[in-house]
Amino acid sequence: MAGDTWKIIRLRWRDHWRLMLGVAVLSTALAMLAWWRGWLDDLERGAYDQALTTFTDGRGKSPAVSVVVIDQSSLDGIRANERYTLNFGSWPYSRNLWARVVEQLQAEGARAVVFDAVMDERSSDESMDLAFAQMLRDTRVPFFLGVSTNANAQPLPRADFDKTPASPLAPLPAEPVASPVASTGESLPQEALPAGGETFPKEGGEETFPEAAGGEFADTPDNGAVASVTPEEMAHALAYPVRTGDLLLPRLEGREFAGETAESTAEHPTHTLRHPVPPIPVLVGAVDGFGLVDTETDPDGFMRRTRFAYTDGANTYPTLPVRVAAGLLGASEVKLSDRRLRVGKRAYAVDPDGGAAIDYGGGELHERFRTVTLLDVLDGWVRRDKGLPSGLPSEALKGKVVVIGGTALGLSDIKATSFQAEVPGVMKQAAVLETLLGNGRFITRAPLAVDLALTLLVALVSVVLLMTTRWTPLEIAWPVALLLGMYLVTGRFLSSGTHVLTALPSMAGLLASVTAVAFNHLVANRETEFVRAAFSRFMEPKLVEQMISERKLPRLDGENVEISAFFSDIRGFSTFSERFKEDPRSLVRILNTYLTRVSGVLLKEGGCLDKYIGDAVVCLFGAPMRQDDHAVRACRGALAAKAEVDRMREEFRAKGLPDVYTRIGVNSAVNFVGNFGSEQLFSYTAIGDGMNLAARLEGANKAYGSVIMIGPRTYELAREHIEVRELDRVRVAGKTEAVTVYELLSLKGGLDARKRATVERYHAALALYREARFDEASSMLETLGAEDPDDGPTKALLERCHKYAKAPPPDFDGVASLDK
Repeated sequence: MAGDTWKIIRLRWRDHWRLMLGVAVLSTALAMLAWWRGWLDDLERGAYDQALTTFTDGRGKSPAVSVVVIDQSSLDGIRANERYTLNFGSWPYSRNLWARVVEQLQAEGARAVVFDAVMDERSSDESMDLAFAQMLRDTRVPFFLGVSTNANAQPLPRADFDKTPASPLAPLPAEPVASPVASTGESLPQEALPAGGETFPKEGGEETFPEAAGGEFADTPDNGAVASVTPEEMAHALAYPVRTGDLLLPRLEGREFAGETAESTAEHPTHTLRHPVPPIPVLVGAVDGFGLVDTETDPDGFMRRTRFAYTDGANTYPTLPVRVAAGLLGASEVKLSDRRLRVGKRAYAVDPDGGAAIDYGGGELHERFRTVTLLDVLDGWVRRDKGLPSGLPSEALKGKVVVIGGTALGLSDIKATSFQAEVPGVMKQAAVLETLLGNGRFITRAPLAVDLALTLLVALVSVVLLMTTRWTPLEIAWPVALLLGMYLVTGRFLSSGTHVLTALPSMAGLLASVTAVAFNHLVANRETEFVRAAFSRFMEPKLVEQMISERKLPRLDGENVEISAFFSDIRGFSTFSERFKEDPRSLVRILNTYLTRVSGVLLKEGGCLDKYIGDAVVCLFGAPMRQDDHAVRACRGALAAKAEVDRMREEFRAKGLPDVYTRIGVNSAVNFVGNFGSEQLFSYTAIGDGMNLAARLEGANKAYGSVIMIGPRTYELAREHIEVRELDRVRVAGKTEAVTVYELLSLKGGLDARKRATVERYHAALALYREARFDEASSMLETLGAEDPDDGPTKALLERCHKYAKAPPPDFDGVASLDK
């Protein structure tokens, strides 16, 4: 059966492969159009997020990066500590707090400190800025700071990296500012620090640092120490050499609004060039490196990707994680070309545009990175200053790149990632740093050729599968299976760092599936009309409509089905037709009457008229309408046909017309049924050994003197409903296996006593015959012939017994040969 199904699929592919390929190509083209127009972007992002959270989650804690979190408990704890509040102020804290934090992280053995924020506004007490800068110069731990961009910032001149500028900071006063925190007591002494408020390093600050006379950036603290930075020195500090080859770096363009009023900004949005907002000048030369911390989000606001460097047309500016990696890996420049990001001796695969998707490895900050609260670090500094253990977990800080960032909701640094709608913005910086420093990898897009090939393959598989099988359950289930399959395939690629498009091939597959289903239904409707037009002449109309309404349409291109075949033929039809040699019209009328009446009784039993061969009638039971009782129906139809023929014989005899004595053969077997023929003429019929045997059984009636002969499978299927006589065991020409044949006598319970006795004696004589006891069988058959002289099978077997009694055949096995 599976072989036949495969054969049908091959035939449908042969007949429609051009159409299938065309549908696949067209579906791919339409899906690509939708992709280029951006109509699938939201679907792709959703599918990407789902696959990323399923297949890349749970990677464990980073071995290279830790995070000091400015969480709500730290804000509350510092506010509740009167000494802390007095010396550091309320949020945003004075800069001397961050000096203490950096000192403590150095004492804990941190590899580097990364501030995920900016310091672009001076303190009200500028001596704190100088003290913080001096502390950074004196500390051994590298310190990296963020830089934001703004359309109102002044552009910087092109940085000349072939020159090393002098230190931009003027010498500090001979009497340096005292350490702002005393070394005694668990709590900070009230007089240790000025109580003046300090501007917290903020992300994306809007104000530009004032430019000193003569084109310099300057800080002038109260004690007279002056720190000035020229624009060239500021450019050298913020920019960084990025070699790109033929790659064009993204420009620092943002969506700004023209004018000052809310009305004008809403009506006239424009894209403007942004420039870095300079940090306070005292930090230039004290900080080990600056990097961009502007938010990089997709149109839906989610942080999925990063571009490692930007340009304002004059200089190139790396992002903060790239600048940190360059500093720690000893790189003098960053190379970004040939789908590779090279930092020092390390290389990372990126997309052709120079960006890449971030491999977060999980959704929760505390699950992905070891975290320490700001309050714990500050308390640890106080304890260490008193000579006590800091109490901080060494495994969280020692040898780690420590990123400082806010997680409290009030700090307005909550962003969205593929994993969660609300995560701290520091999660992005930490994840990128982990990839750069922890031998990780970014998620890169598969080449466009791969996406196109996959899209065409999915569309082709969809249309071929549905158009060749034409199976309704598959038409319903395939879209779900397609989407699930694409989810699993793309998720598998994502787990290895490659982003294969999901929405594009899914859309192409769905378009191809819809087209294939529409084609199938169009074919089904055409086949329905064909069935109604074709089979209404050969089956009862109500059965045809039932077949159509139940969607039990035949496979017109063929299938293997067990059916019961009916063959009938008029005895001596050649002699019959010779009588009408001079009047062929009368012959046609008689033959039409005969065929119509025989066909009518067969149709009432649910048969399908196959063909007329002259006077012969060929009828199928069990196809095209499936009938579990096809054998019983065929037997009832044969008995009804015999009864109808008997009535016609009486009528014809009364009119002086020739006899229409009819023999019938019925056989049940698996046959191949469908449309057969040529391009000019074809019809629905059946072929196979089962059909051949049915025809041979009809002809064998002549040798046995029977009217209706049925095969063994028919008897097996209908035995509970019919009365039969076992006639003989025969061997069909071309076959070695013997089969038992039966004479169909009546339906169950319809056999009279005399006939039943005849059948029983015949069976007894047949048993003697098979034992080669021909004389005994003859004696019994002669007695039987005297009692029922009209019984044809008795006469036939008696004649054979007489023949074999005189000349027994060699190697007699009780099987007769059915030559024709």
